[in-house]
Amino acid sequence: MPKNAKLKISDPSIERSVLYVGEKEIIAASTGILKEEGWSIIYAPSLAEAPQYASKSGALVGVVGFSQKEFVDHAHRVELMLAQSTMLKWIALIPPNAAEQPAFRQLIGSAFYDYHTLPLDALRLSITLGHAFGMAEMTADTFQGGQWDLHHHPESQMVGASDQMQKIYQEIRKVAGVEAPVLITGESGTGKELTAQAIHERSTRKEGPFIAVNCGALPANLIQSELFGHEKGSFTGAHERKIGRIESATDGTLFLDEIGDLPMDLQTNLLRFLQEKTIHRVGGRQDIEVNVRVLAATHINLEAAIKDGRFRQDLYYRLNVLQIKMPPLRDRVGDIPLLAQYIFTRFSDEKAHRVKGFSEEALHAMNHYDWPGNIRKLINRVRRAMVMCEKFLISPVDLGLERRTNSRMQVTLNEARDSAEASSIRGALAQSRGSVSMAARQLGISRVSLYRLMEKHGISKS
Repeated sequence: MPKNAKLKISDPSIERSVLYVGEKEIIAASTGILKEEGWSIIYAPSLAEAPQYASKSGALVGVVGFSQKEFVDHAHRVELMLAQSTMLKWIALIPPNAAEQPAFRQLIGSAFYDYHTLPLDALRLSITLGHAFGMAEMTADTFQGGQWDLHHHPESQMVGASDQMQKIYQEIRKVAGVEAPVLITGESGTGKELTAQAIHERSTRKEGPFIAVNCGALPANLIQSELFGHEKGSFTGAHERKIGRIESATDGTLFLDEIGDLPMDLQTNLLRFLQEKTIHRVGGRQDIEVNVRVLAATHINLEAAIKDGRFRQDLYYRLNVLQIKMPPLRDRVGDIPLLAQYIFTRFSDEKAHRVKGFSEEALHAMNHYDWPGNIRKLINRVRRAMVMCEKFLISPVDLGLERRTNSRMQVTLNEARDSAEASSIRGALAQSRGSVSMAARQLGISRVSLYRLMEKHGISKS
């Protein structure tokens, strides 16, 4: 989330815009109730014109309503419209039994925020729209907030709304307020350095430097000098005093990436620094006090490295006071489309003008690929596809995923419904600041039912 970002709590007394695309007779009988609930309906004349209306109106939510035949006939045009209106949260109004069709399940599960089975229940639709509106506000803050300098730091932000990432955000807030060392673990490409930066930016040391050191990238003969510095004349080529990375981080944060690659002799020196808070420059005799907070990261199993004699156990305990484990991208349910759109938006100046977004097939392929390189590989594939794509929408072929066998199961409609249900409950609890009674009223269910659903989805009041 952006630094200093605040969640907006929508005021139901303020009229909110909803863009409607489809057959007017489907929604006509419900417009009065929706207006009473604070919704202003904007009608787009056609699927092709919907993105333009979305941009001009400032609507954050949209509704698509067609008969079953029309939905099937317009499937590709619906897909194109959704790809060109990615900042809106879309609700599909679908005919009875339509959800039994595989094509419907695939389209709804991959491209829509939620769905509503006809005949229309205006009050229930209003609740769904309210949750979609709240999520759209947060997404708009993420993509349009002025806090980010995209061109200088295009990969420097954490993006994700999954349960796994919400847990990471909570852990970051907790550990940022203390001075204890933090060990960040996880596969390569999962965002360990971004997590370290987020901890620093939320700590009392945020005005100080953030010094990152990749322990696996430093030349073996220069590691000690790079970390601890050296005095003039301490070795051949040392023509002047050099301040090391540790000393450069004074009053700030030192991030030791790939700590598992640090040679054993340097592990001893690092342990001494962590214990005594002092360093010796190479060739120096003076103890230099250094006030830094240490964060470390690794993609290897340090406990296994200890058993193999490749890592000191006492250093491990010094570094692993607090731990954050980054989830692999394949486990972050629902985050891949969000991340892909974030990358698409942030590198939009690299794409051809005709490229408008991702096809439904591309979203499906990305959702069901294991991403062994995690976010780093996703960035690589999306940026390449943006350049190589020759059509309006990026396809699996452009992403290099056309021949990949999916090792993950496709999301069923029940799974999509459960995900939307859990998201709605979290949104209601957030808007009611943890009040179960208020959230239950907002959702139109009893407190007992809400508690049951919270238990079902593992959701706490906080």
